[in-house]
This record gives sequence, structure tokens and C-alpha cells, in this order.
Amino acid sequence: MDILDKIRKLRLERNWTEYQLAEKSGLPQSTISSWYRKNMQPSVSSLEKICAAFNITISQFFTDTTAVELTEHQRKILREINRLSKNQQEKLLQFLKSF
Repeated sequence: MDILDKIRKLRLERNWTEYQLAEKSGLPQSTISSWYRKNMQPSVSSLEKICAAFNITISQFFTDTTAVELTEHQRKILREINRLSKNQQEKLLQFLKSF
């Protein structure tokens, strides 16, 4: 896995510039830019800050699946769905597909 490519991919998925990633992670933009210019790998502590900015764990960073960030509203909807029976969940799914 190319760590720098993964950081770039996650950043672009969010439509963030390097500057925005720097702001959200608390790292200097010059540090992030230098990783790419010098083909250097971030330290573990820097990677932890990057992951925190993306709202993912380091474990999620190293998996091949893309993490999905849910809003609080989406979390509330999922909690309500989880309270339904399997049959009710299936009916809800069919109803949603009808739109």
C-alpha cells in the first residue's frame, strides 16, 4: 500500500486541499507537501493526526474498504432501523426502493 496515495485519495474524496487537510489535522501544510515532494512517509504520530482529521482509525486507513462518514442524523435513522424486526426492515427496504 502506498500511504501517500491513500492520503491523497481520502483527501480528494472529501474535496479537501492539502491546506484543508493541514488545518483539520493540525499539521503544517509544508510537512504534508514535503512528504510528496521528497517521497517521504509520514511518522506514526503524523498518520494518527491525518486519520483523526479523516475521522477514521489507523486500522481503517490500512483496510481496502472506504470508510463512510455518517452524519448524526444518519446515525439516528440507523438506530431506529435497528429497532425494527427483520420483517419490518425488509418492508422498509422495499418501500425505499419504490421511490
